[in-house]
Amino acid sequence: MKLIIIGGGFGGLRLARRLSNKKGISITLIDQFNHHQFQPLFYQVATAGLNASDISFPLRKVFHKSSNINFRMATVHSINETAKKVITDIGEFDYDRLIIATGAGTNFFGNAEIENYAIPMKSSIESLHLKERLLCNFEHALTSNDEETRQRHLNIIIVGGGPTGVELSGAIADMRHYTLPKDYPEIDFKRMNIYLLEGSPRLLSAMSEKSSADAQRYLEKLGVIVKTNALLKTYDGHTAFLANNELIESALCIWAAGIKGNIPQGIDASLIARGNRIKVDPYCKVLGSENMYAIGDIAYMEVAAYPHGHPQLASVAIQQADLLASNFTKEVKGKNGKKEFSYNDKGSMATVGRNLAVVDIPKPKLHFGGFFAWFIWMSLHLMLILGVKNKFFVFLNWLYSYFTHDQNLRLIFRIHENQATPTPNT
Repeated sequence: MKLIIIGGGFGGLRLARRLSNKKGISITLIDQFNHHQFQPLFYQVATAGLNASDISFPLRKVFHKSSNINFRMATVHSINETAKKVITDIGEFDYDRLIIATGAGTNFFGNAEIENYAIPMKSSIESLHLKERLLCNFEHALTSNDEETRQRHLNIIIVGGGPTGVELSGAIADMRHYTLPKDYPEIDFKRMNIYLLEGSPRLLSAMSEKSSADAQRYLEKLGVIVKTNALLKTYDGHTAFLANNELIESALCIWAAGIKGNIPQGIDASLIARGNRIKVDPYCKVLGSENMYAIGDIAYMEVAAYPHGHPQLASVAIQQADLLASNFTKEVKGKNGKKEFSYNDKGSMATVGRNLAVVDIPKPKLHFGGFFAWFIWMSLHLMLILGVKNKFFVFLNWLYSYFTHDQNLRLIFRIHENQATPTPNT
């Protein structure tokens, strides 16, 4: 069985690893990057807490001991289901089974002006760009002679009260309290405002009301200005215009309000559900297809417990990958008994700041908040990171930051236009 897996995220990587060295199966894993990115910690890269390399792992290294897996770094242009081909920028690939695990990107909901000026955070590159913009804003605030301009560079807007927005708000609030006053003693950081805008009535809407209330209380304790039922109408790079006619002056708007599936060309439009997700059956097979599957954020499966599709979480992608690995192995061996997908919700969590987090566990129904929840969050994320070296450096950075109240990665790298191609003597 010749498999092609598009995407080296949680789902695609998990599937490839589960089928590694399985007889009768050959795999080509395609991704536009040559590394797996641990998305839950992008916000720590953006706030100078971790190196981008600490949360990234080379995909080729993962499969050093795999005899049946090839990796190709390529951009997928389209899928030809009739010919069973994947067309990329480096050539065409034939398949017997195709697994689409392309994940999701930022959804600006068609607002071109917000897309032009707001900064998303869905990759390591975007996280590094956000870190540079964040730090450069403080440099501009330091040197500005105009009071209005200085305040605009001290105001930060974060749009979206999901886990990403909550975690990012808390991390920046910690920077304001512990780190920035030491870096910029000339600036009065009591005047720095962090706005978290959420369009629905509460934060962390996918979690329990208790977690939502705790998260908002923690953030407000950290000095974050939380605005629920607050819809951003537009943003021009200087001013945020809310639907209620409120204006917020800010030179930095971070967009964490929505995601949409990264669907390759060639998928029938009738199979695309809300949020740009591909409709699949209980076996994760694309509806109407004989040999095409979708897992993770890109997959839309309607079941009684999840009538609007499963939550777009790493745990869903991992469990769907496990299901496919089991079913493909049975198929190769000629065994019957393929299983349908049933999501085992083990809980959800979000960190809010230093010693602060919220955790929901459905069975038994439990809720944790504060330091104990923060410890659970930290331990779980550390276990999920690939590679012993990565785990070590992440833990070392966390340990250093915890005891010193400092993040040591506040570096700004910029190349001037006239130095873009340095000479050998430069």
